[in-house]
Amino acid sequence: MSKKDKSKVEEPQVEDAATATAEQNQKEGKTAEEQLQDQLAAEKDKFMRLFAEFENYKKRTNKERIELFKTAGESVMLAMLPVLDDFERALTHIEEDKEAEELRKGVLLIYNKLLNTLEQKGLSKIEVNKGDTFNADDHEAVTQIPAPSDDLKGKIIDVVERGYKLGDKVIRFPKVVIGQA
Repeated sequence: MSKKDKSKVEEPQVEDAATATAEQNQKEGKTAEEQLQDQLAAEKDKFMRLFAEFENYKKRTNKERIELFKTAGESVMLAMLPVLDDFERALTHIEEDKEAEELRKGVLLIYNKLLNTLEQKGLSKIEVNKGDTFNADDHEAVTQIPAPSDDLKGKIIDVVERGYKLGDKVIRFPKVVIGQA
């Protein structure tokens, strides 16, 4: 069958459908004006739904873009956290050595500068203290040890590694040791 033959076959079907719709509307008693009003209402509804969907799309993409900018440096921050940990360990050991007072001051100066720079970019420490109640949603338990006293059962005994947040998102949970009940 050629293209010309196909178009000849399809045309009567389209005309038949249009005629059938017109006949059905006449049977229902609708005038041409009422039919046009129904079509207009249907098109308006369709337009409003499409418009609302587009508005939701714009809001969602704006929200995603803002979130992306807030956490764009997350991988860099995660890479810097071990450096912060090393600085804290170094400061702890240098404080024990009284002869290295000038070295301690220099390391402390660099540590504070790095910490302030990261805090300006949105990094913040998650404060966890010994004796706080353990919460699996907020802490990562590294191990459990027998509680030294009854009041420390189920509570944090030691903080192995600090936790950090970037904006409102936790990028590293604090690693803690808890007392066994």
